[in-house]
Order: sequence, then C-alpha cells, then structure tokens
Amino acid sequence: MKAKDIRALTTDQMLEKEKQYKEELFNLRFQQATGQLENTARLRQVRKNIARIKTILSEKELSKN
Repeated sequence: MKAKDIRALTTDQMLEKEKQYKEELFNLRFQQATGQLENTARLRQVRKNIARIKTILSEKELSKN
C-alpha cells in the first residue's frame, strides 16, 4: 500500500488496516517458524505498510496540535 493510498483513508480505517496487517504479520511469522512460508518478501512488505500507517497517523496527530 502506498502512502498516497493510506492518506486517503480516515483515521478509523487506518487503525483497522494496521490491525489487519498486524494479524497478517503474526500469521506470516507463524508460517515462517513452521517452514511453510513461501514468499519471505511479504514479511518485509507488511512491516513497511505498518510503519507507513503509523507514520501517517503520527503526522496527523501532530498537525492537530
């Protein structure tokens, strides 16, 4: 997900997306531990998406004040 797409979301939608990505990250880590993960690059993508969402949320929070 690109930053432009994330910025178009509302705060509630961003929090929901973050929750979904965290669940996916948990499942990917579980698959990696059991040796079932085929696309290891997906771990990095999901982590970066979570970071993007958190960054944009903090930017919005700072701009409010």
